Amino acid sequence: MKRTISFMTGKGSVNHNSRKFHAKNTDPERSCLNVEYCNGNVKDVYHELFDEALARYNEKQTRSDRRIDDYYEKIRSGKQEKPFHEIILQIGDKDNMGAKTENGQLAAKVLDKYMQDFQRRNPTLRVFSAYLHMDEATPHLHIDFVPYTTGSKRGLDTRVSLKQALAALGFKGGTRRETELNQWVAYEKEQLAAVMLEHGIEWEKKDTHEKHLSVLDFEKKERAKEVAELEAKKAELQEENATFQEINEDLHEQLLQVDDEIHSLQEDLQDSRQEAEKAQKQADKYQKRMNELAPMVKNMEKLAADFSADPEQTLPEAAVMESAKSYREKKAKPLVKKIVQVMRSVYSAYLDISNKFTKLQAAYNRERSGNERLTKRLEEALEENRELRIVAADFGRIKAVVGSEQVNAMIDRAKQQEQIEGEQKRVARRKHNREAR
Repeated sequence: MKRTISFMTGKGSVNHNSRKFHAKNTDPERSCLNVEYCNGNVKDVYHELFDEALARYNEKQTRSDRRIDDYYEKIRSGKQEKPFHEIILQIGDKDNMGAKTENGQLAAKVLDKYMQDFQRRNPTLRVFSAYLHMDEATPHLHIDFVPYTTGSKRGLDTRVSLKQALAALGFKGGTRRETELNQWVAYEKEQLAAVMLEHGIEWEKKDTHEKHLSVLDFEKKERAKEVAELEAKKAELQEENATFQEINEDLHEQLLQVDDEIHSLQEDLQDSRQEAEKAQKQADKYQKRMNELAPMVKNMEKLAADFSADPEQTLPEAAVMESAKSYREKKAKPLVKKIVQVMRSVYSAYLDISNKFTKLQAAYNRERSGNERLTKRLEEALEENRELRIVAADFGRIKAVVGSEQVNAMIDRAKQQEQIEGEQKRVARRKHNREAR
């Protein structure tokens, strides 16, 4: 027995697939024969896959307008990626594999076996809805999934991407016909054909029986092929555009961050200069006061020296007939007390002013040093800003001259090389650690 394989993309009507409503081509009496493999909510899948990555992304953003509140809504309303994808698989047609016939039951077994291994085989295609329909003319399988990639250096580190999800499975795009999607579809057809062969069904490839078709049917099939190729190319171009858009967004984000840092450094530099000027003014004030006190301190020192060297020359003469006790209490002690008070007052004031001046001078030196560091960092940030703008302009020139496909291929090769080198280094470290033990 030979049968064809139909591998199509669907619109992804989950309500239709789950039979929340019936189309004209369904038989509600046979809907009980349908098989539900899973029926999840795509929004719940987005929370499961991307919430942690979204939190990490938002935490890095310095601008509130760059934050993403709802990743599902961002993808749904954007044009770069579809929120999810649907494929529809069928063996034969209604004439040779009708749902009500034994061959239809056989087709259902084959599709069921194929479905059982789909998620294990495609771990980066998160299946959230899958149904085997037996209530239409021919048994067929609907599979809805969210393609995602991890370890991305642009945008969310875990994000939606059909191209990168398929690349992670080993499907690397080459030519227009050999895209990641086309390679994956061909591989999945081979997997289905292998299950068919286990049940005695040989895959009848379309190219082998086209000669039996009418001219009109043949032309329809040729147009269908062209449409499928155009759809695949469209998906590829959308993916490439998404990649370049992410690169541009990343460069723009870096420019915005550098601009923010420059603005912040300029404000800090202005504040630092103002503080330095304020400290200098205070220091000048206290310096002036110290200069005023200096003669007083010198006089104080002279007075103390004179008094200690020859107190008799400093003290007033005693009156005639004045007793020693009276002279000591009324003249000597008050004078000495007054001298001590003046000395202490002047010296205390001098020490206070001197300490304040020293502190202010240190504060001024710190502010001036900080000012110099901020000025240097501002110069570095301005230079970084200039270099980033040059990189962004050069990237645009490369894309215009070389072409999107070639640039994307070079980026992929560079990533692969980085992964290889990283793995080589890890292996070398592990070997070194084992030898060290």
